[in-house]
Amino acid sequence: MKLPEFVATCSLFLTWNFMLFGHGAAEHTVTFNIQNKCPFPIWPATAANNGEPVIADGGFSLPAGQTQRISAPGSWSGRIWARTGCNFASNWSSGCETGDCGGRVACDGLIGTPPVTLVQLSLQADKGKPNFYDVSVVDGYNLPISVMSKPKASNCSIGGCSKDLKTRCPANLQVLNSKGEVVACKSACLAFDKDSFCCRNEYGSPAKCKPSVYSKLFKDACPSYYSYAYDSPPPLVNCKFNEYVITFCPSGWGGEHTSI
Repeated sequence: MKLPEFVATCSLFLTWNFMLFGHGAAEHTVTFNIQNKCPFPIWPATAANNGEPVIADGGFSLPAGQTQRISAPGSWSGRIWARTGCNFASNWSSGCETGDCGGRVACDGLIGTPPVTLVQLSLQADKGKPNFYDVSVVDGYNLPISVMSKPKASNCSIGGCSKDLKTRCPANLQVLNSKGEVVACKSACLAFDKDSFCCRNEYGSPAKCKPSVYSKLFKDACPSYYSYAYDSPPPLVNCKFNEYVITFCPSGWGGEHTSI
């Protein structure tokens, strides 16, 4: 990952630090039910923050309509995303059209290549304190994602997208596969590498970094997601549950697709 998009993504984690008060209780685990409601297979992946263990081997395959349960330590922090268009049939040509991590099925801690839609999590070892999580398209978009607690609580849910960003992605942000199909949409930061889009240097504050025409396009399609580093109000959720459902291509995604 290039430094600008790494900084743009990690800036979200930095804004959480003041909310996190350390670990004061015995370790427990948090369960994630990873659902694939896309009409095609995906390869979910995980990447831990520095010092955190790899969970679920860093990645696995998930056929359409299937769910896989994975667990994380109660103090874990990191990100979850999905790779698409993967081919692991041979060593010389293996890899994914989006979110690839060095051509591996199990990313084993490697960060996926943007643009991808990211679930970002910071769990609390103390069960009495809330977990923090969001969905980000700060570095771009490849699939819609919803996150909800189990049992479901409305204040603990992040909805999917009301529109499919890939069908609305400007030509200068599009990522195409070998067939010429749009498989992902870059953020303006990733595409143009400008300080004003990346919220860095003289634009490295909420007062200086404002929504762009591109981030507004992302926000219109996916209003519950971070569309740029200083999105306001921050679409950050905090809840005290120990089980969550993360759904790729939730029902009704984009309106143009048939629910699975």
